[in-house]
Amino acid sequence: MIHSLSASRRWVLRALSGVSLCVAVGAAMAQAAYPSRPILMIVPQTAGGTNDIVGRVVSQKLSEVLGSPVAVENRPGAGGNIGTQFAAKSAKDGYTLLMTISSSQAINPALYKNPGFDPVKDFKPVALIGAVPNVLLAHPDFPAKSIKDLITMAKAKPGFYQYASAGNGTLNHLLGEMLNSMAGIDLQHVPYKGVAPALNDVLGGQLPLVFASLPSSLSHIKAGKLKPLAVSSPRRSPALPEVPALAEAVPGYSGTLWIGLFAPAGVPAEVLTKLQYGMGKALAAKDLRDKLELQGVEMAAPTTSDQFAALLNDDIARWAQIVKKSGASID
Repeated sequence: MIHSLSASRRWVLRALSGVSLCVAVGAAMAQAAYPSRPILMIVPQTAGGTNDIVGRVVSQKLSEVLGSPVAVENRPGAGGNIGTQFAAKSAKDGYTLLMTISSSQAINPALYKNPGFDPVKDFKPVALIGAVPNVLLAHPDFPAKSIKDLITMAKAKPGFYQYASAGNGTLNHLLGEMLNSMAGIDLQHVPYKGVAPALNDVLGGQLPLVFASLPSSLSHIKAGKLKPLAVSSPRRSPALPEVPALAEAVPGYSGTLWIGLFAPAGVPAEVLTKLQYGMGKALAAKDLRDKLELQGVEMAAPTTSDQFAALLNDDIARWAQIVKKSGASID
């Protein structure tokens, strides 16, 4: 049986409140020469997904804070490995950063025999941004009106109903496997190359179900183009208070996605400090927080680099167990 996540440490984020990324950054550091040219923020997922949405909001605010352009570049592929590899091998000068999600940074090392990067040795955490739930979505014509309806239907026809995901081993794939295990059903997994094409096929009625992050699907939900059955977080999302948590029908079910900024390992300490200062100031801005919270992002409390690293290590160990129990593996 695949065990559920521990409410993502009920966020661990809340336990870290009161810690500031801006600690010990003086006026001299704030006015240091870095950055002197545009910064490239690598997003290793497709445009339109959660990480892309968050990355573009954050890059705009970080550009304002640092006084230098911050450009987002999507480098999707291999579940996020291609863009992550690129960032890991980039110059250690702070001009190439990685905006990534827990599924790429914490799941891929267990899922792929050779992901092409080490999530701990190759990167230095800069800032934890927040967490988002996934939503189990159905085409509006799908007969199930609730997660309980779906479970009843799936038990009556094992292996008949299909769900789409952003790809083998992605978080939304494993959330489906977790649901199968914990609810005793057999939904068939159909992988896509990113969340956008998966959503498109469910929107078009080619498949009935998909797990997708709240930011990437919220506009479709509000437009009535997709029907939310449940959120993957342990509690209901403030962005969708009328939609139940999966745990209300499947006790103990929980799975959220965190989003964070990393720099390649070896970036000079003064550059890393400048980045942490800039991100701390950007994430404290009310307009940025309002934009992300409207998208369903639960903002993290201010978190130090060491605390973010501890969260990453914890998730790597946790997801290694879940991947092993799921049997998922990619060469």
